[in-house]
Amino acid sequence: MRDATAGGPGGLVERLCRAVNEHDLEALSACFASAYRNETPVHPARGFAGRAQVRRNWEQIFGGVPDISAEVRWIADDHTAWSEWEMRGTRGVVIFRVEGDEATWARFYLEPVQDDGEGVNEAVRRAVIVPSAADPASPQDPSGLGR
Repeated sequence: MRDATAGGPGGLVERLCRAVNEHDLEALSACFASAYRNETPVHPARGFAGRAQVRRNWEQIFGGVPDISAEVRWIADDHTAWSEWEMRGTRGVVIFRVEGDEATWARFYLEPVQDDGEGVNEAVRRAVIVPSAADPASPQDPSGLGR
């Protein structure tokens, strides 16, 4: 971990990671602008706005996962940090826009780690097979190769 007292986007990511690891809700909330916007492109309905919602989310996270800890790797320029987070069973990318010492928006690409899930062939097949009009729950194989 680099110096968490440093400014700019990298410093913000370090302060946020420290706040998560110390379960410091005040320090964590202070990392976000009051008009903060969160986008979750893979799950658009999960997007939200505002520091107050960040606080509500993390109150629930700290309450539900009392031993949560995080590790982060990041790279930044003057206003943007690309960060990869690993948190007790969750891993993914978060891209932050930073103005001063606060995040003004982020895009989350975080998902639970699924070690025993479907393999690549089934995942691709499931992603591209279109359900038939007669039975929306029944996938059709557009390749004609069968399953």
